Amino acid sequence: MSEVILASIITGIFAIIAQMIIAKSSSDKLYAKLDKDSELADAKIESRLERHQAVTDTKIEELTREVREHNNFARRIPVLEEKVANLEKKG
Repeated sequence: MSEVILASIITGIFAIIAQMIIAKSSSDKLYAKLDKDSELADAKIESRLERHQAVTDTKIEELTREVREHNNFARRIPVLEEKVANLEKKG
């Protein structure tokens, strides 16, 4: 083989190796950036979920209070109706 061909082959091999190293480095940087972005997105989603959970908990507490208040009236109304009926019978 001539020296020119041999030099071209060696240069080509080194160029391919250099491109592979550059591609690997770029790929690693991209994966690191994607991981960071993914972590930020996960943190934002978790923050939103915590806020929504807090709102839901507050609404459930309010509904529970209202149900208890309603149940108290539901126990008292029949007693009042009976008292009114007794007063109407006497009157």
